[in-house]
Amino acid sequence: MSVLALGAVALAGCTVTNNYNGTAASASDNPPSAVGVDAPAERLPTDVRRTTLIVRSIENSLKLYRDVLGLEINYDTTVTTSGVALPAGEPGATARLVLLNANDAWVGWIGLMEWVDPAIPADEYPKRMGPGDVVIILNTDDVEGRCEAAMAVPGVTFTAEARLQVYPGRDGGPDIRVMGCNFFDPDGILIELNQILE
Repeated sequence: MSVLALGAVALAGCTVTNNYNGTAASASDNPPSAVGVDAPAERLPTDVRRTTLIVRSIENSLKLYRDVLGLEINYDTTVTTSGVALPAGEPGATARLVLLNANDAWVGWIGLMEWVDPAIPADEYPKRMGPGDVVIILNTDDVEGRCEAAMAVPGVTFTAEARLQVYPGRDGGPDIRVMGCNFFDPDGILIELNQILE
């Protein structure tokens, strides 16, 4: 089963051994919108900041998330973990944490975390999904080209190549037309890579 931590959970109970030199960002003033989804009249109390994936090999995962999907690294460090707040690895173990952002400086990030000393034994890659598993849905600019490039990443397993999908519109609105492919990433996390069509 894939292990997933949301938001800042990956840093809870960790000691950072080198510091991020960036400045705090605020949520975008003009976030993307979807037909039939209005911005809240008042700001909601929670942002979905980041999804952190515990991976076998950050370098291999970067071949997908950085090189194919085009996310940008904004943080790369080694942390000492407690094994308690984030219940993984042994107390005092070290892990590498890499954070990648897409177009927003505050939300929608992907984190990659690899235990390096000692490593965490990995289960077999999943073939089917069930309760507790996760689907990450990403929107991109050239879904057919990026889906094709993803096929070349070691460990990526496709469940569906790029094809047109049509969903009913919200509240009687026009159909939502999406080109997309689906695949397990190198650690068995299912990715749905989409391009929303006009």
